[in-house]
Amino acid sequence: MPDPIATNRQHWESRVALHAASAEYGLDTFRSDPNHLSGVVRFDRERLGDIAGRDVVHLQCHIGTDTLSLARLGARVTGLDFSPSAIEVARSLSETAQPHVDYVVATVDDAVSALGGRQFDLVYTGIGALCWIPKITSWAATVAALLRPGGELFIREAHPVVWALDDPRSDGLVALEYPYFETDGVVAEATVTYVDHEDALESPRLIHFNHGLGEIFAALTAVGLSVIDYVEHDTIPWRPLGDAMVDVGGGEFRLMDRPERIPMSYTLRAVRNGSAH
Repeated sequence: MPDPIATNRQHWESRVALHAASAEYGLDTFRSDPNHLSGVVRFDRERLGDIAGRDVVHLQCHIGTDTLSLARLGARVTGLDFSPSAIEVARSLSETAQPHVDYVVATVDDAVSALGGRQFDLVYTGIGALCWIPKITSWAATVAALLRPGGELFIREAHPVVWALDDPRSDGLVALEYPYFETDGVVAEATVTYVDHEDALESPRLIHFNHGLGEIFAALTAVGLSVIDYVEHDTIPWRPLGDAMVDVGGGEFRLMDRPERIPMSYTLRAVRNGSAH
């Protein structure tokens, strides 16, 4: 098994320029409209509540569109990602689109030291993040260390059932092909990313990890976090089953045939136990 962090960093480095230039990420819209928010944060906004004035760290922030959106909701935001190229784009966007966001290049495992031991009111992680984390227990420990007592974790993530799905099939059946529970990872090749582009990715190899819901809940509980809200959704902001998905607006897609069969994504909120000072 190749080194997952190095392999996945190289893979994401090859995605950055394509994402930064894409209409789907819409960097020019962020620059021209100071009130514009990413589709992900628009979906999250009601469940996030009022985050104005709160110290927020966004783990695995990529090129910073969700991170900037959180700052536009009034939070003091720091973004962290392991891709230097992504952070370069994110910093440039913050400088030209406003408001200011601090950015740090680091892996999630190195986040505590990279952020100088700072603690936050909110740890935010957006959709499509946990599948790049090799060990959910290590991730949970990092989250707990970054939160002040009484601080909150907010996740919206693809459901682990989605990560276990086979690729779209010609017979229309939906099949579970990949692990639901945490393993040493699944090595795959992806020559395209999820935005429209012509050239193939320069570094197609990637390593995916799944984490069952029980594993996620247990990892959070073990480090002193209590889950205070959990909601499953039948929509997701991409098409994991290709043409079997229908666009329902707001950047969200739903299974066309009997969508009640599959939980596509979930929102989870957890609080670090202890009294805030």
